[in-house]
Amino acid sequence: MAIPRNMRRLLHVLEIEEEQRRAEMESALGDLHRLERALEAAEEREREGRRLVLASAVTGEIADRLAGLEESRAARRVGAALQPKIAETRAEASARRRDFLTKRIERRQAETVIRRAEAAEATEAGRRGQRVQDEWFLSKTRRENSAQSAPEDAAGSTGKSKA
Repeated sequence: MAIPRNMRRLLHVLEIEEEQRRAEMESALGDLHRLERALEAAEEREREGRRLVLASAVTGEIADRLAGLEESRAARRVGAALQPKIAETRAEASARRRDFLTKRIERRQAETVIRRAEAAEATEAGRRGQRVQDEWFLSKTRRENSAQSAPEDAAGSTGKSKA
């Protein structure tokens, strides 16, 4: 019994779906990394604003102090806006990872079913081959036995009629 074409098609579809889920997961992870880098940049911007404030305390420059305070405040606003987006993107990436792993499990299950069917098919083919060889050997042995017993029967029947 050959592996049904439907099973092979199913496996192919599952492979395609798995690749789609992988791409979606990688996209969500890329978005997450981009947002995390933006948060890091905002934090660096806030640190730079504080440095400007400290530098203005030494130099007495009011413009630098105001610029530093504004930079820090703007960076905190950006960071506050990014935090919920990062949390949302983390949840999305986690969901995409679960979807990907689910598809991977489905594909592996289909592969296992196909492998088992192929193994059963190979075992059955081996048994059929052995059966054919056994039948050939038995028929050969029977032919040899009948060929050997035929001259004996002929000699035995002729010997009996003479006696």
